[in-house]
Amino acid sequence: MPLSPSPSLDAPVTPSAVPTASPSESTSTPHEQILDLPVKELTVALEELNRAQREVSARLARELDFPRASLGALRLLQRCGPLQVTELAHHLKVDLSVASRQVTHLVDAGLVERTACDDDRRARSVTLTPEGREKVDETFRLLMSRTAETFAGWTAEDLRASIDQLGRLTEALSRA
Repeated sequence: MPLSPSPSLDAPVTPSAVPTASPSESTSTPHEQILDLPVKELTVALEELNRAQREVSARLARELDFPRASLGALRLLQRCGPLQVTELAHHLKVDLSVASRQVTHLVDAGLVERTACDDDRRARSVTLTPEGREKVDETFRLLMSRTAETFAGWTAEDLRASIDQLGRLTEALSRA
């Protein structure tokens, strides 16, 4: 018996591909059954959005010839200002050793500098250098250009509705 071809890893997963229990196997309440399919569809849609974001970030990093993780750290420092490495790790949701390696790479590249904190001279903050600010600006300009190209056919109302829904999603996921 021949094997059926497996789906490509790059092919989007459709909600219909998500296994569902037959009504006789279900132990959920009628209310849960009503929500069951939309929740599965939302889960798959969020997975696809996450995959698409990673692909866009990877393309952007390749275009800039710069590690994707480092771009995230630079952008965070631009938004938050100077941070201690522990705070950077917390915001990036990575281990302290990972954040420390990223900071070392960025220091070696001349994009950030370690400075002693004013209130505790033993603690070190990480801050953008002028070159680091320029790298973040270059990255953001390129990202804005790609975003404008991608959504050129959308109306302002479409964009605003998407922004509102993404805000709601982000808020809900942040509370989870």
